[in-house]
Amino acid sequence: MREVLAEQARYYAARAPEYDDWWFRRGRYAFEPGEQARWDADVAEAEKALADFGATGSVLELAAGTGLWTRQLARTASRLVAVDASEETLAVNRRRVDRDVEHVVADVFAWESPERFDLVFFSFWLSHVPAERFDGFWRTVRCALAPGGRVFLVDSGGVDPAQRDPGRGELQERTLSDGRTFTIVKRYWEPDELAERVRPLGLELDLRATANGLFLVGGGS
Repeated sequence: MREVLAEQARYYAARAPEYDDWWFRRGRYAFEPGEQARWDADVAEAEKALADFGATGSVLELAAGTGLWTRQLARTASRLVAVDASEETLAVNRRRVDRDVEHVVADVFAWESPERFDLVFFSFWLSHVPAERFDGFWRTVRCALAPGGRVFLVDSGGVDPAQRDPGRGELQERTLSDGRTFTIVKRYWEPDELAERVRPLGLELDLRATANGLFLVGGGS
């Protein structure tokens, strides 16, 4: 698994220039109009869920990526620290976010926060955490929380089981626009399943799927 995670990190570093094409459904990621409308609706719902939750006070964003969510957090946080393993993605993040953000290049699996935050946020990251690292990741989250601190997450929604590859378990193959292929971790969580899984770790999360099932959103403490 150590080798897979290293390959996953290389994939997201190499994917930094085209990640926005995926999010905004451009080029080879473009949708048909009906599918695009469902995507746009769920994006808006996820963004509203974060706004309603309130990313206030000191905020830590893990696996911050190219800044699509960093820019939203920066609007309301009094202080924002964005951590990612890839300098390439954080370079895009810096260009996108015009507010004061502290960027930290670090492997989220190995990094420990030297301070505590009012909110820990991560988007499209938990689905890339393998089963063997799950508890350890959530310990990292809890150790980064100040007393009364909260967690909020956005991730891929559950998919039709027929779309999963049982032969590969939690691994998937991804291809970049230049043809390079990488193996990554991809795990899909249902809201109740994930809430139940983290409860013994000391967290109570209120999670739900967006209206079209594309995203998993929610948080708690």
